[in-house]
Amino acid sequence: MYSLTIVGNLVITMVISLVRKLHTPMYFFLCNLAISDVIYVSSTLPKLLFITITQDNRISFAGCISQLYFFTFSCACDIFILTSMAGDRYVAICRPLQYTLIMNRRVCVTISALCWTVSAVNSLLMTLLTSVLDFCNSREINYFFCDLKTMIGLSSSDTTSREIFILIEDIIFAFVPFSLTVVSYVQIISTILKIRSSETRLKAFSSCTSHLTTVILFYAPVLILYMKPKSEYSKGQDNLISLLYVAVVPMLNPFVYSLRNKDVLHAVTKLIPRKMAHF
Repeated sequence: MYSLTIVGNLVITMVISLVRKLHTPMYFFLCNLAISDVIYVSSTLPKLLFITITQDNRISFAGCISQLYFFTFSCACDIFILTSMAGDRYVAICRPLQYTLIMNRRVCVTISALCWTVSAVNSLLMTLLTSVLDFCNSREINYFFCDLKTMIGLSSSDTTSREIFILIEDIIFAFVPFSLTVVSYVQIISTILKIRSSETRLKAFSSCTSHLTTVILFYAPVLILYMKPKSEYSKGQDNLISLLYVAVVPMLNPFVYSLRNKDVLHAVTKLIPRKMAHF
């Protein structure tokens, strides 16, 4: 799964970079998402694989803090990029005549830079706040990676201020982007349904299906994890659901965009024979 995720996302990045036809805002953001997904899985899965192979489940404090930083960084980046892609699809479907004017190169680069910068600064702040906590009572992490909430729950310090900070973070960096994505798709679906031609309607909707599938795959496990009733609480279940969005979803993203997207699929099938012939 880890190998498929790395190879799949790097192939998507390479194809988008090499094929001029794919130099559009949607594929530019997809390229950013692929790079973020590589960081996302590389922050957790290599250590998990090491533990599985060696049965040595120790991790240094520096290693744990590093893992926390890169996971929160890539997770926030994924959310922002997916929201940016929803905005791109909204402009493309709801304001097509102004698309090239609104989603120009400068705007796309600025949005991308903001996604990476805000994620990096936010993750650094959360990591620093966690690193100064005391861990005197227990050093056993009942999880498969150093998660923020698990680390705070493990601390012997007063974590009230951190918990309030995480709540604010969840609203700003998760709920607001998710709400913007939902609103964008409500507007998109409403606009598509108003199109008279069934062929045009299908073409408009097909341009959104890959991104919509990725959004559902990304948010569904998180919503299941946090909205599950307390009576059904099980750490084993939670670990399994967490593994789903940490390992499975980033692996599926390249397949969603290659198998469900004719442009990417055509570019891959056209590029591989050309490179083989050159070799």
